[in-house]
Amino acid sequence: MKHFIVEINYAVPLEQIAQVRPAHREFLQVGYDRGLLLMSGPLNPPTGGIAIARAESLEGIQAFFAQDPYNLKGMTTYRFVEFDPVKRQPFLEEWIGG
Repeated sequence: MKHFIVEINYAVPLEQIAQVRPAHREFLQVGYDRGLLLMSGPLNPPTGGIAIARAESLEGIQAFFAQDPYNLKGMTTYRFVEFDPVKRQPFLEEWIGG
């Protein structure tokens, strides 16, 4: 598995983001259920969000986020940063190795 920091940047006003947020969070739950996401949340100040993710490839995680309701409505841009989690808390071993 490859590991990624996914930076989500809002391209529209927060009022528009708020209208789609419930669908976005339902979409993220699919990623959690599939074991793709470890954690996610909004930035402070609220200019976007961050997700810690894993996938077989960069293309795989990009394809997943292409289905994000924010993306489908043209509300966000994404930056995918691959990294190697060589140091980590022991409780993450199963997720990192899986």
